[in-house]
Amino acid sequence: MANPWFETVAEAQRRAQKRLPSSVYGALVAGSERGLTIEDNIGAFSEIGFAPHVAGHKPSRDLSTSVMGLPLSFPVMISPTGVQAVHPDGEVAVSRAAANRGITMGLSSFASKPVEEVVAANPNTLFQMYWTGTRDAMIQRMDRARKAGARGLIATLDWSFSNGRDWGSPSIPEKLDLKTMVNFAPNVLPHPAWLLAYLRRRELPDLTAPNLQPPGGVAPTFFGAYYEWMQTPPPTWEDVAWLREEWGGPFMLKGVTRIDDALRAVDAGVTAISVSNHGGNNLDTTPATIRMLPSVAAAVGDQIEVVLDGGVRRGGDVAKAVALGARAVMIGRAYLWGLAANGQAGVENVLDILRGGLDSAVLGTGHASVHELGPDDLVIPEGFTRTLGAGSAAGDDGGAGGAAGSSAAASSAAAAPPAGAGSKAGPRTRTAKPLAKAEAEKK
Repeated sequence: MANPWFETVAEAQRRAQKRLPSSVYGALVAGSERGLTIEDNIGAFSEIGFAPHVAGHKPSRDLSTSVMGLPLSFPVMISPTGVQAVHPDGEVAVSRAAANRGITMGLSSFASKPVEEVVAANPNTLFQMYWTGTRDAMIQRMDRARKAGARGLIATLDWSFSNGRDWGSPSIPEKLDLKTMVNFAPNVLPHPAWLLAYLRRRELPDLTAPNLQPPGGVAPTFFGAYYEWMQTPPPTWEDVAWLREEWGGPFMLKGVTRIDDALRAVDAGVTAISVSNHGGNNLDTTPATIRMLPSVAAAVGDQIEVVLDGGVRRGGDVAKAVALGARAVMIGRAYLWGLAANGQAGVENVLDILRGGLDSAVLGTGHASVHELGPDDLVIPEGFTRTLGAGSAAGDDGGAGGAAGSSAAASSAAAAPPAGAGSKAGPRTRTAKPLAKAEAEKK
């Protein structure tokens, strides 16, 4: 029997691809159109190097932190993703793994397991919502999550329904009836381990969204829920403020990439933002999130918490994100590969890989705490950063949509000193007035 343990996230992905039917695996592969954003999300981390010390390393390191008032044993969080058909235990297995490793669970409203079961497995759960359906329906979903014990809300509002992949999109059934099972048999039968995992439970993948089930009704199918989402008018910033107020607790806005949007999020009263491009699944050619993190963190990091989502595959990636201003990172595909490869133990395996790599980076850079990481621990190439929406935030008549970043000094907020230039790089954030105040002063 092969050793179920794996040493890298890349190996977990290889095992997931071998175990899963191609239609299921294809649904997990990120990217849209040409897939340039997902490539940049992952590849951009490799452009940054470390500047390690040769001696004076600390014998022990504190990797702990917190986000939105919830403790983290190290700065990694589970990003909300639907895990339809990956593993029979789905998000419950992920939640247990997160609890065992001392980190927070993010649960998607499109998840395959109900919020009550997931919170029971990990009390430190954040419930994620899209802007879909009526306000009354959204209130009902928030009330249900609150009653279940969810500790915070994640609002993901950046989706623009991009579709089409140059390498082809997988075929995903609406439901598993007899005709569908016959049609998919050639795709499934070459992967007996995946099929047997379900048959042992005497069940088949449930392609519904139980957390979108209305009171007294039935859970919609994934595509039924997706259609409702597509038909819902996009939210305004007033809607963001309403959602935050209606929830009434810790609130994260996920999908921020621009300074002007980050400042508006501050105005809306959010607790935290995630610098995210939806894992590369949304508008292709959007820059990698690690390129946009420094300017966003510099603009609002002293007012709200900033986390990063996108492309994290190694513990060193976590260290680089923290050094550039993130309080923590959120992982998605990385833990899905682990779940597919070996269930709950596979998710724990992925988390152990990330923690070990982070600890090595903190050790090598000579720190005793993850909070001591800074830009001077990194080698950042010229032209690495991207600064979006700075013109509008600063009152520039050039408009809100400009993107700077032809050099690492494109924005003073994003500029990094030479590696090892000093024991500390100085303040990693600057005070930035919320956008409404900045615009008022301009007038």
